[in-house]
Amino acid sequence: MKGYRISLIRHGRTDANDKGIYIGRTDYGLSNKGIHELYNKMDEYVYPNVARVYSSPMQRCIETSEILFPDSQIQTVENLIEMDFGEFEGKSADELVKREDFKTWLKGGMDCRPPQGESVSEVQLRIFKALNEIIYDMMNDDLLHCAVVTHSGIISNMIAGFGIPKINPKELCPAPGEGYDILITASLWQRSGAFEILGMTPYNA
Repeated sequence: MKGYRISLIRHGRTDANDKGIYIGRTDYGLSNKGIHELYNKMDEYVYPNVARVYSSPMQRCIETSEILFPDSQIQTVENLIEMDFGEFEGKSADELVKREDFKTWLKGGMDCRPPQGESVSEVQLRIFKALNEIIYDMMNDDLLHCAVVTHSGIISNMIAGFGIPKINPKELCPAPGEGYDILITASLWQRSGAFEILGMTPYNA
């Protein structure tokens, strides 16, 4: 059975990351620090040679794709966008810590959501739709190794929700420009909605 390898990579650093604020739908670009960090990682590690890059439509992801995979076609996938943090958007944990709805949200739960934001269940449904779109696109074009450049929350929920072996999402927080390799076979995906987790990416030189 033919396998399709996908390298899931978190976008580079933004000013919002350094400030510790929640950004989901705010369209930040990479910071100068984030750009330099990605180029340094390209010198230190080996990024995979991929046939296509599927990217979140957010600027920080497209810029990361262009830096890490300059010779690959970039195709945006709307459902790879980060979770909608609703009223928590643009605020830090320190600003929100006294809010009861923030405390409740931090406790977790599939149906818990920020006010006017998304729940984990809704994010998981979007991720499933994104993966379906990507997998069938790869199959149709016979692409055996592609990259997905998206957000930390999307990667952690993707791995926790559909990856084998099962990993607690709290243990999944890839550094900017890093992530995981997964392997998808048509039979496992169609039968169980699951994929195999292979390990970390990029690779040691």
